[in-house]
Amino acid sequence: MMEWLRTNKYASGLLLIIRLYLGYEWFIHGLEKVRGGAFDATGFLNNIIANPVKGPDGTALYPIYNTFIENFALPNVGIINILIPWGELLVGLGLLLGVLTTAAVLSGLLMNFLFVFGGTVSTNPAMIVLGFIILAAGANAGKLGGDYYVLPWIRRTLTKRDNNPHYPIKDQPAH
Repeated sequence: MMEWLRTNKYASGLLLIIRLYLGYEWFIHGLEKVRGGAFDATGFLNNIIANPVKGPDGTALYPIYNTFIENFALPNVGIINILIPWGELLVGLGLLLGVLTTAAVLSGLLMNFLFVFGGTVSTNPAMIVLGFIILAAGANAGKLGGDYYVLPWIRRTLTKRDNNPHYPIKDQPAH
């Protein structure tokens, strides 16, 4: 199954649909926050501290996360108010364009988990499952997107292996 997901051209078509859906969701939510200009995570962060996610015995399930929110995120809410909207927008853009797809989906998954740790269920579980499918597919998830051109260029630029037959020569796309 993993081999098929990572290499099959039909799988890349299915991944394109998943990637476009996730990209649209991230992009639209980020764009709303960026264009609205009034995004403020203070209430959400205060709610995490006041009502932490609890287990059946009533103790907080994520005490380290709650401490992070209380001692870092809330005092630096100005930074958080920039990171969340722009992070959502850029994750969405990366997924929609299929450029740096793995980095985009990994960043999206990080945000999804942080929202879940804070007690927000919403669409996060579904986005996490779909995000892990994209992540497991690796480069095949962006094959029908900008990664088809960007990843070979990055490999050539970082490795300087123009004479290697596994890397395209003179900006030819990988096949």
